[in-house]
Amino acid sequence: MEIDARIDELLTNLEPITLDEMKEIRLMNRTDTKFVTNKENLARLLELAQGKYYAQFHNGSKIANYMTTYWDTEAHKFYLEHHNGRSPRQKVRVRTYMDSDDTFLEIKTKNNHGRTKKKRVSVPSQQITGENGNEEFLQERVHLSLADIHPTVRNQFHRITLVNYGKTERLTIDYDVQFHNMETGKEANVGPLVIIELKRDGNVFSPVLDILRELRIKPCGFSKYCIGSVMTNKGLKRNRFNTRMITLSKLAGQKLQTN
Repeated sequence: MEIDARIDELLTNLEPITLDEMKEIRLMNRTDTKFVTNKENLARLLELAQGKYYAQFHNGSKIANYMTTYWDTEAHKFYLEHHNGRSPRQKVRVRTYMDSDDTFLEIKTKNNHGRTKKKRVSVPSQQITGENGNEEFLQERVHLSLADIHPTVRNQFHRITLVNYGKTERLTIDYDVQFHNMETGKEANVGPLVIIELKRDGNVFSPVLDILRELRIKPCGFSKYCIGSVMTNKGLKRNRFNTRMITLSKLAGQKLQTN
């Protein structure tokens, strides 16, 4: 069976959970652990998750569609903070949940202890303006104005969201990730790579960790903004991501395009 069809079939067998039921599991102040694998391993993970996890269900589907535009300064301040390993660090993005057409301006902050806080405000479109308090929202949290930042990299991807039966964690699974660089005009994609992110408050028990160990899927950092930037803008500093790109190419079974 073709791998995408197999993933769809396995998702169908997972018990659904609605967005309303998900509200108690927002985890806006959380620890995140990322893992990177491929679609073949994703299918095996979904097999092993049967009877342990719900799959988020919305608008008739368990697969959601996302679009995210990252904003940065002319000097790529937020990209370089991540590249240089600075902590705390921040990112500014506008995310659209394409199935519901909800869009939010979001500020993500990762502190010195690995905890991630996300603040967001609803906006009408991907092109943010200074109306409705957006300017103040940015100034208060990143000490920059809209005049200081501009759109840099946009991505689109599919997302599966799993919730353990204890409702103490969320597992987001992103794949078919595509990038468009709004500065260079270059485009790229990650092929069969799958980015898994375990989101939980503290170190509560997580059934998926045993599954990941069984499948030999190890923690692996993956910033969609940074990887998308490296793949589409050859003018950026990238030496600390060179080894990561080699690892990702091996997991994908193909050399990932870099421009």
